[in-house]
Amino acid sequence: MAVMNTAVRVLALLAGAAVAGGGWPPGTFAQNYPGRTIRMIVPVSAGGATDVFARTLAQGFTEAWNHQVIVDNRPGAGGMIGSELVAKAPPDGHTLLMAYTAHVTNPSLWTRIPYDTLNDFAPVAMVATVQNVLIVHPSLPVHSVGELVAFARRRPHELDYASSGIGTAAHLAAVLFAQRAGLFLTHVPYKGGMPAIFELVGGQVSIMFGSLSTAHLHIARDRVRPLAVTGARRAAAAPQVPTMQEAGIADYEALSWFALFAPARTSGTVINKLNSETVAMLSQRDIRERFLGQGAEVSPSTPGELGDRVRAEIARWGEVIRAAGIKPMKN
Repeated sequence: MAVMNTAVRVLALLAGAAVAGGGWPPGTFAQNYPGRTIRMIVPVSAGGATDVFARTLAQGFTEAWNHQVIVDNRPGAGGMIGSELVAKAPPDGHTLLMAYTAHVTNPSLWTRIPYDTLNDFAPVAMVATVQNVLIVHPSLPVHSVGELVAFARRRPHELDYASSGIGTAAHLAAVLFAQRAGLFLTHVPYKGGMPAIFELVGGQVSIMFGSLSTAHLHIARDRVRPLAVTGARRAAAAPQVPTMQEAGIADYEALSWFALFAPARTSGTVINKLNSETVAMLSQRDIRERFLGQGAEVSPSTPGELGDRVRAEIARWGEVIRAAGIKPMKN
């Protein structure tokens, strides 16, 4: 009877710790993770690149672990609605976040965010990167970045550029370009990448930094002219297009990226299991080709590498945003 009472007390203590801490204590049942359905929060609407990458991982996790992983789209407020759900979820690995570049720009773009970007999330792995591409309307008499810079300097404030919205990756890529090249360009924000590129194709605006996943069909049909991609190396989806650095814009890189996070204080055992399975999936040829079809390249990382990147990009984009005079939005 004493042995039984002791066992009951131990189980009660463990259960109490699980409730208080939002999950089982590290090292207790983490090695048996997952123990139930996993919910992967996607903080944007269904159908875009973030959603596609999340559903690819969810399917892979489901097949590997024989536990269902469901994708839950929670769009709104620049990704903050979905991110807050994960930040406040129990740290047991059963609620995950597929974040995108806004994760590191939001701290400088909003007056208040409902979580601490650095301290409320546990990095799991970088998943993919997508390069933006500088494209112009064919009527613009420029065929290189150098020609565009010279043209714009002769006509300060006369050239306008489209973006998918204030503070988006496309907007900030253009802001960084203008800063590095010393140009004065007029920003014309749209409600999404598709409306912006349609306006560029129609000639209502002259310039745009668009995601390769959005722009590649228009490039292939000569509806727009690509001048440079925004990564440090050429894009696998457009190897003929030079990088901005090759085109003469020093210290330039502006990638869109997608990465997996868990709530802070999630067990290291769980994080490592999630990371190793993610890296294994991203090494598969069919996965790489599926991502390439979205204009993306798989970019696996360790949790530590992802954490370092988040810290560096919060600081870097904060400097760009402040230098451009972009005022934080109220929410």
